[in-house]
Order: sequence, then C-alpha cells, then structure tokens
Amino acid sequence: MPKTSARLLTLLSLLQARRDWPGQALAERLEVSPRTVRRDVDRLRELGYPVAATKGPDGGYRLDAGTELPPLLFDDDQAVALAVALQTVTSTGAGIQEAAARALNTVRQVMPARLRHRVDALRVTAVGRAGTGPDTEADSRVLMTLGAAVQAREVLRFDYARGSVPGAQSAPGALGAQGAVGADLDAAGARRAEPHHLVTWGGRWYLVAWDLDRDDWRTFRVDRITPRTPRGPRFTPRELPGGEVAAFVADRFQGSDGSGGRPCTGEVILDLPASVVSTYTRDGVVEELGPDRCRLVLGAWSWPGLAAGLGRFDADIQVIGPTELKDAFALLARRYAAAATDGPAGTVAPPPSR
Repeated sequence: MPKTSARLLTLLSLLQARRDWPGQALAERLEVSPRTVRRDVDRLRELGYPVAATKGPDGGYRLDAGTELPPLLFDDDQAVALAVALQTVTSTGAGIQEAAARALNTVRQVMPARLRHRVDALRVTAVGRAGTGPDTEADSRVLMTLGAAVQAREVLRFDYARGSVPGAQSAPGALGAQGAVGADLDAAGARRAEPHHLVTWGGRWYLVAWDLDRDDWRTFRVDRITPRTPRGPRFTPRELPGGEVAAFVADRFQGSDGSGGRPCTGEVILDLPASVVSTYTRDGVVEELGPDRCRLVLGAWSWPGLAAGLGRFDADIQVIGPTELKDAFALLARRYAAAATDGPAGTVAPPPSR
C-alpha cells in the first residue's frame, strides 16, 4: 500500500480527472479499503479541498468548487500548456499581464526540473499583426461580465463608446460595412444585444452579438463597452453565419477580394482619395481613379448593411452595381427621410439577399 502522502496525491488526481467516483471504485484504484478512502477524503477536506459525498446505491465522492482555490495537480502536458498560455497572455489585451507573470512564476517554481527545462526552452513572444495592437486594454471585470452573459444566454444591455476616424471630412466615419472594425464606429449610446462569443483579434477583444436594435450581427470592441445592470431576459441562440465563430470573425477582418465570402458584394465610386478610403477599409478592394476619386468593392451580410456601411464615408457615392445595392440605398433613403420628419417610413420590403 502506498504511503499516505502519495496516496492522497493520487486520490486528488483521480477526483480532478472525473466528476463522480463511486467509493468502491476509488478503493480499488488505490488498493485500499473503503474505510481508508473515507479517512483520506477527510484529510483532503482538512487541506481545503471541497470533496462532497454523493448519494446513491454505492455512494461516492465528487470534487466541488469551494470558496478558495486549493493547490492543483497538473500532468506534464497540462503544466507545459499552462506555462505557454501564460506567456502569450500579453497579446490578448485583457489587462492581466502582471497577474499572468506572477502565475507563471508560481507554476514554474513548483515544476519538476524536467518540466522547468522544457518551459524555459520554449519561450514564447506574442506579436500582433503589423500595424495593429491594443491602444487600450479591455477591463478584466468587463470581460468576466460579458463572458457570464454569453454563458447564461442573457440579453446584454450596455453603453458603447463611438470610435473616431482621423481625417474624416465631417463626422467620424468610414469602414467596411458590417465589418468587425466597422462596428466600432457604429452609433454610440445604449445598446441591447444577444451576446454569442468573446473573441480576440490583433491584440483586442471583441464581442460577437446579435444587435436587437439593428436586427443584424455586430462585433463590438470590448474596451468600448460599459455593461448595464441588470441584464435582460434569456434568449435562444441564433445560428451564426457560416456556423463557426473563428471563420466568421476572420472573414470580417481578412476579406481579400472585397467580399470575404459574404453573400452581398457591391461596387461603388467614392469622391474621396484612395489613400483615405484604404486607410479605413481593411476588408475591401480600393482602386485609385484620380486624386479625389476611387473605386471600392466591398462585401457584407445584407444589402442594407452594405449600403449603411458605405454611407459612413462623408462623400458622394455612385453605385456601379448590382441593382440590389441601389435598392438598398433607396430603402435607407426612405427610412432616413422619415426619421428626419418624424413620420412613418411605411412598409418597405427589404431587398432580397443574393
């Protein structure tokens, strides 16, 4: 029979590996009697591990969450993975770099020499994409609030600060329609959204959510979100376009042909220099037509969304095509005109998606 200290560590490892353990199964794995297992469980409780007894025909044990974080056991692969993750935390923009450095130092000190050598040989430097990087960091408390709303599937109420675009001719403005960065420049103020995912890109955190007021998918920069309380009612998750959040976000940031695989792609001529438009369009194709004119090909998930995004440029717009984009501009013109006169916009069917 192994010594008590070694047996306790083995018992703790078993309890961490599986949610519920029958008492007899633990006794067989440890090669001791059920009575010895009960005594060992009591010792773990004295050390701060919240081991709960489970009811049932055979009875058993479960490692529950407690009020404090007791010492944890990791296998070799878990320890190395944890050390690497802590080294790369600087690229997340989550504002926890100092805590991560202290955690890495703590983990490294208690590692066996063989693992410490592996970690020391695997120094990781997190580097963002060229020209990007977090100018501000997300508050870790906000991240936890958003993460809780995502997990609970509860409508989120929050204030959203508008971003600024240097060099715009009047109002701040211009990014790809429905793009992840374009959403940064959406109207400021109170928002209601169904939060679906928290993601990182280019050293910044974003919330992927269904905007209830705009009836469309949006990506919001977390460092511009101020959550309100209480949260709203629970919701049934919608299906994200494309199905996978990684592909969805990458498409919104990386579109190389102006569409990024989006169902609605349009072409316009803007009375703005190509240098200005390209600065604020990360996922479109910009072609210079003269000192103050350019052609822009851009994609979005809906025609009204594409038209609204193009309208963020403070410039005259000539629609090259397709007809669906022209119809979307006409639809928005009716809505905006009605909003300006406080009159009803009437019932207008939205242009069909391609």
